[in-house]
Amino acid sequence: MTTVADRQPRQFDLNIERVLENWTVTHALREVIANALDEQALTGTTEPAIVKDTAGVWHIRDFGRGIKYQHLTQNENPEKLRYPELVVGKFGVGLKDALATFDRHSIRICIRSCHGDITTGKAAKHGFDEIRTLHAVIGAASAPDMTGTDIAIEGVRDEDVDNAKALFLRYADDAVIEETTAGAILKRGSGPAPIYVNGLRVAEEENFLFGYNVTSMTKRLRAALNRERSNVGRSAYTDRVKAILLAATSAEATGALATDLGGYQTGRWHDETQWVDVAVHACQVLNAHARVVFVTPDELSVGAGIIGHAQLDGYRPVVVPDTLSQKLRNAVDIMGTSIRDLGQFLIEFNASFKFNFVDPGDLSPDERATYAAAEAILALRGGLPREVKEIAISETMRPETGRLETTAGVWERELGRIVIKRGQLRSLNDYAGTLLHEVAHAVSGAADVTLHFEDALTGELGAVAAAQVELPVASPSDRAQAIDGWLRTRLTNGPQPARELRAALRDQGYAESEVRPARQRLRIRSTSETPGHADTWLWSLGLAASGDADPAVGN
Repeated sequence: MTTVADRQPRQFDLNIERVLENWTVTHALREVIANALDEQALTGTTEPAIVKDTAGVWHIRDFGRGIKYQHLTQNENPEKLRYPELVVGKFGVGLKDALATFDRHSIRICIRSCHGDITTGKAAKHGFDEIRTLHAVIGAASAPDMTGTDIAIEGVRDEDVDNAKALFLRYADDAVIEETTAGAILKRGSGPAPIYVNGLRVAEEENFLFGYNVTSMTKRLRAALNRERSNVGRSAYTDRVKAILLAATSAEATGALATDLGGYQTGRWHDETQWVDVAVHACQVLNAHARVVFVTPDELSVGAGIIGHAQLDGYRPVVVPDTLSQKLRNAVDIMGTSIRDLGQFLIEFNASFKFNFVDPGDLSPDERATYAAAEAILALRGGLPREVKEIAISETMRPETGRLETTAGVWERELGRIVIKRGQLRSLNDYAGTLLHEVAHAVSGAADVTLHFEDALTGELGAVAAAQVELPVASPSDRAQAIDGWLRTRLTNGPQPARELRAALRDQGYAESEVRPARQRLRIRSTSETPGHADTWLWSLGLAASGDADPAVGN
C-alpha cells in the first residue's frame, strides 16, 4: 500500500565535489546519450530515440531496464566494468556531472522511469544549513508502466543536441573501412581525424591518415576516460591505434598506408606510416593483395629500366624509406610469400626472362658488318678467350645479377655465351666496348664493380691499346746513358743499399747485363761490414764518378 509519505519527494545530495567548469551543454548531452547507448548495448534493446516534442523539449529515451536513483550514488557501475568493450561510461559520475552542468546553464531536466521521477534542485547540505548544494529530487513514478528511461531536457538549443550527436560514431558520417579485433579504421573526412572509444569521440588528430574507433580498451585508456572524455592525450590511445592497424588485412586500409609512405620524401606523410611496425605490416598485407614492388628513392632514380619492366608486367612501384626497405628485405607477407622489393623482382624477372635472339641473317647490312667485326676486335686482345663459346644478339636484355638497370650486354657463364643487345650494333664503338666489357667478365669470372673484374677490364684495354700503338725503341747508347745518369743521381749523396738499387733498376726495365757495365763505367764500389749477409751490401761512387779526382781517370 502506497502511503502519503511514499508520494512525498525525497532529496539527497549529489555530492559533486568539483564542477567541471569547462564542460558545455554539449558535454552534458553527450553523457546522457552515452548512457542511453550503453543501456541499449548491455540489454540488446531497441535503438535509443533522440527527439524534440511539440513543446520544444528534447527527449533522450532508451528502452532498457529504467534508471533508479541508486545509480546516482555510484561512482562506477560493476556491470559496465564487466563489459568494457560494450560501453563508454560507468554510469554515475558522468551523469552527475551532466546534471551539474545543466543546472549551471539553467536547463531543466526530468528523468522518468518505472522506478520513479528524478529532477534536480538546490537544497541545504545535511548538517550545514548555510551551504546549498545540488540535490536529486526523487518522486514517485509518473509512468509506472514505462519501459526504459526518458530524460526530458528543457531549454537546450537544437545546435547543442546536434553537436552532441556528432560526438558519436553512430550519428556521424564517418565511413568504416575495416573492422578489426581491436577496433575500426574509419575514412577520414575533410576535417581532423576523429578518435572514438566504443563509439564516443574523445580526441581529434590533425595528421592521422584515418579515424579510429577503439573497442578494445587498456587500463591506461580506461583511466583517461574516467571523467574527462574529451581531449584525451595521444599517449592513452596510441598503442590501441597501432593494434588496430596491425590487425588490419584489407587492401584498402593497408594500400592507403603504403601509398602514404611515398610522402615521406616531401614530409607530407601521416603519423601512422612513421610507425615502423605499422608500415611493415601494411607492406606485408599489400604485397599479398596487390601487384606491387617496393622501391627506395635511390632505386627509383637509378633503376628506371627495371622498374619500367615491373610496370609493364603490371606491378605498381611503392616508394618506401631506406629504413623500411631494410626491414622488408628477405621478409615475407601475411601469406608467407617473399616481399617483392626491387631485388626480389629482379630474381623473379630473371627467372622468367627469355631472350629474343636475332639470327645474323636477319640483321641489316650495317648491323651485319658491325657484328662481323667481332673477330678483328678480339684479335686486338689476342683472340677469342677459351671461356667464350658464342656471341649472340638479342632484341631484349635482362638485368645483370646485382644490377638494377638493364644492360647492353650479359655474360652467361653456364652457357659460355655473350649476349649483346641489338641496339649496340648501331655503333662500332658501342659494340666493341660492350664486347670487351663482357670478355672481361668471362676471363675474370667476376661481377661489375669488383677488383677482380676491374683488373681484367684493365688488362683487356691495355692489350687492345698495345696492339694498336707502336713505341719507339731506344738505342743501346741511350739506355746506357740513362742508367748511368740514374745511378749517379742516387749515389751522389752517399752509399745506398745494393738490393734496393737493383730492384729499382729491374722495375725500370733494365737487365742485369746492362747494370754490370754501368757499375764498371761509374767505378761503383760494393762494401759490407758483414759480407755474409746480402742485405748489408752498399754501393757507392768511385772517385772519378763523384768528381773528386782527375776527370780523365778511369775513362
